[in-house]
Amino acid sequence: MTPVTVAKFGGSALGIDGVLIGKIVDRICQLQANAKVIAVFSAPVIKYEGKAHSMTDIAIKVGRNYASSNPVEIDILKEVYDKIATQYLTDPYYNEFLDHLDKFYQQVIIALKQAAEYRRFVDIIRSRTLAYSGEITMSYLMDYVIRSRGLRSAHVNIEKWPIITDDNFEAANFMIEESRQNCGHLLDLVERKDIVCMGGFIGKTVDGLETTYERGGSDRTAVDVAILLNGPYESKVHFEKDSAVLSADPKIVTSNLENIRHLSYNEAKLAGMFGMKILDPIAIKEILDNNLDIALVITNMSNQSHTTSIHLDPPQDKPSNSLVKIVTGKKNCAIVRVESIAASHLIAALEKGKQYYDFVKLSPFKREGVEICRLLFLDADFVKKQERHFKAYYPKTEIVYGRGVVTLIGDMMWQMPNIASAASSTVGEQGINILNLDAQEETSRILIIVDDKDTNVADAIRAIHSKLCMISK
Repeated sequence: MTPVTVAKFGGSALGIDGVLIGKIVDRICQLQANAKVIAVFSAPVIKYEGKAHSMTDIAIKVGRNYASSNPVEIDILKEVYDKIATQYLTDPYYNEFLDHLDKFYQQVIIALKQAAEYRRFVDIIRSRTLAYSGEITMSYLMDYVIRSRGLRSAHVNIEKWPIITDDNFEAANFMIEESRQNCGHLLDLVERKDIVCMGGFIGKTVDGLETTYERGGSDRTAVDVAILLNGPYESKVHFEKDSAVLSADPKIVTSNLENIRHLSYNEAKLAGMFGMKILDPIAIKEILDNNLDIALVITNMSNQSHTTSIHLDPPQDKPSNSLVKIVTGKKNCAIVRVESIAASHLIAALEKGKQYYDFVKLSPFKREGVEICRLLFLDADFVKKQERHFKAYYPKTEIVYGRGVVTLIGDMMWQMPNIASAASSTVGEQGINILNLDAQEETSRILIIVDDKDTNVADAIRAIHSKLCMISK
């Protein structure tokens, strides 16, 4: 079976104004020596108002200004592509790309005019603005860059897009069967070419309307493509980043960090949910939903010997201190308390809307003979928007904001004696009040809920990580 590597390159991998594009092409050449390559690209990062910003963030800012009747300069949404094309493209690819760039820029102008007319930057207007100022344009450009190096490359035509989603335009959901019916163009390109370039984050409805995943959605695109190709090809996914997975966020913990060589799907999904920027946890959920075991590899582009492999059932790392693989945390959480029967209906509604990744169920308690379920939501802003919806299920619903959660993750963590007590006592030694501790063998995680104030979450992560290093020694 022919191997195919889906390689995802984020904005940071591209570098500010595409300064690292040469290294990306070299990396694609390395991967292409052993397999056909589908390169999935995020929107570029550019210098804007003196700081580095994703093109997606800039396009959103521009769109909101137009919706507020405050039109601003929009050449910024085009200039970086022209600059990169001038530097990297040879004839006739330069002129071919400029034709595409002009067409995409016109789409952006039309969408922004609609935002100004309707005074709203939402749904299809938002999706089209982001698609044609970001990922789609970047994927076409990278195809021509690669062709200019003499390689057999092609790009996925936006008119024949294989990622089909529902019509939830700003947080779309992947539709596997409809996508399989529309992936003929993709399969043809993979068969005929060595390298295929494609934009991440973007989908289309069955009616051909542009949609977007939520932020981080390029990870999902890479995995969705691997799912579509699994069967005709032997597919795997490489996420090219500035670091492999470490035992904690290096922005919080600066010493004794361990390179994590192997993670299970479960461990990676939990880490993504609870604050580690490994990959979008929904991407893993979509692999599991389709009963597949696709190899995922996170590579440090600066040091390619540092990798993290993610499988359904990976080999266990040694030594034993790797039983707790990751210590992470998340601020801006909320707890929703609702009667248990009502909670079951609420949870079913959330899962139907595919918002299951936003919360975890904590242990219940009884109040005046009534069992109360507690749901820890990892995004308090989402809860604020949904308060009326929650209270429709149970009028006495209580919502507590200002919560942070620190999480220890490891499938085999239950084998470490006294790990929960060691973690909780360490947090207590920092003068941080523990509001809830949830530790269950089956969940591969220990949750410690604290007040989200000052540096509580970061201080707890540093203290627990340091304690684990002492235990391992």
